[in-house]
Amino acid sequence: MTPAFFKRLSLVLAGVVAICASLLTDARAQATPAEPVRVAMIEGLSGAFANAGEAVYRNLLWAVERVNQRGGVKLPGGARPLELLRMDSKGNADEALSLLRSATDQRIGFVMQGNSSAVAAALVDALNKHNEREPTRRALLLNYSAVEPALTNERCSFWHFRFDAHADMRLAALTEVLKDDRSIQRAYLIGQDYSFGQYVVKLARVAIEAKRPDIQIVGEELHPMGRVKDFLPYASKIRASGAQAVVTGNWGNDLTLLVKAVRELGVPVKFYTFYGNALGVPATLGEAGVGSVLAVAEWHANAGGAASDALVQRFHQRFPDPRDDYLHARMQAMVELLVQAIERAKTTDATAVARALEGLKLDATALGGVHEGVMRAEDHQFQQPLFVSQMDKQGAAGVRHDVEGSGYGFRTVRRLDARQAELPHTCRMTRPN
Repeated sequence: MTPAFFKRLSLVLAGVVAICASLLTDARAQATPAEPVRVAMIEGLSGAFANAGEAVYRNLLWAVERVNQRGGVKLPGGARPLELLRMDSKGNADEALSLLRSATDQRIGFVMQGNSSAVAAALVDALNKHNEREPTRRALLLNYSAVEPALTNERCSFWHFRFDAHADMRLAALTEVLKDDRSIQRAYLIGQDYSFGQYVVKLARVAIEAKRPDIQIVGEELHPMGRVKDFLPYASKIRASGAQAVVTGNWGNDLTLLVKAVRELGVPVKFYTFYGNALGVPATLGEAGVGSVLAVAEWHANAGGAASDALVQRFHQRFPDPRDDYLHARMQAMVELLVQAIERAKTTDATAVARALEGLKLDATALGGVHEGVMRAEDHQFQQPLFVSQMDKQGAAGVRHDVEGSGYGFRTVRRLDARQAELPHTCRMTRPN
């Protein structure tokens, strides 16, 4: 064999080695999954309000799963999956702040929270400081339920976006219905003793006096949040007052136990609630709740036609246990709008995503046309329709779906489109350079 032969052979072998190395590199690249876009849920998942935290988690998990089923978040470097991290704050603000530090230390740019306005306010303040101090590790707070109005008014922040209607908006819708109920002459106001609960009680008095000055406020009560196990003393006061309506912003077990105690005393009152359409309340009330419990929300299972039916059916397929029946369009919309903003910004950088969220309209196809809304740029308050609904038997007109397998559901009493539900703001937002 000549030297020329060996030279040619070495070149061939070198080429084979290069091809094999290239194939191996491609195989490794294909085997390595894309880095996920991480989202941290900081919420009370244990303690008095664990049921509310877990209910939210199911909503967010399902929303994330649906994004990933269609390929994930589309970015210039390729699609990336969403990953939802559970962080249990135990409903405590200090614990939530510690978890926020942990999230930002891990360079997680998107934090979701909502089941306490006090916790939300603490997180907003912390993010304001952190994002100014650490511009390369900024993060956003996406709020699905903390409805104290100040969060998008005098305490508004560029780093905070609210996807629920705030308390003023919700109460305005509720009291529009209360105004037209001429059977109500005496009302009792009760709430949890923290910023949101205090605000609802105060504002409810103002709204009722403005819209129905003939209604007598016969009681005004605040109770410790998450610590009352026996609401019978409060129910007894409601009965003694002769109230025909109770207005409350209570949520979680504080609402369920209050309603249960009033029912046990057989007090014939109407409940005008923010959250009376889930988490055990319909099952607790049973027949006594028909026509007497009202709730306000951005959507409910019987709010629409075939599109709503399809969404409800898909959720029940994912979570078939009736006790897990807690579906809210705003939480689905929040995840969808976050994905739209990341894709619009073409990056996961928190500042760029925040700017992309401003003025962003929910893609009509995102939830099968079930929900709509736009993120108002001036105060970061999501503008969306509101429904006031009333409890009734499943199968009654307008009640196709029940709640939590109780045999009772809610029918629409009044729908306000986004323009009707919209309220002015006092936000003076400081924006980053």
